[in-house]
Amino acid sequence: MIRFHIPNMTCGGCARSVTKALLSIDPQARIETDPPAREVRMDSALDKSAFLAVLSDAGYPDMQ
Repeated sequence: MIRFHIPNMTCGGCARSVTKALLSIDPQARIETDPPAREVRMDSALDKSAFLAVLSDAGYPDMQ
């Protein structure tokens, strides 16, 4: 399970943008977003680092 805390993911629209960005790297990933907690949980065969650049490009650079 990969987890991201994304401070500026505040609404459903943000969650859809994050999901779309993550799926562009791994279309088979299972993704759960929780905007009120600003958290993303996902199952993917890829390493967490593979997703950092695409999330930054999507406007979410300050992940933890």
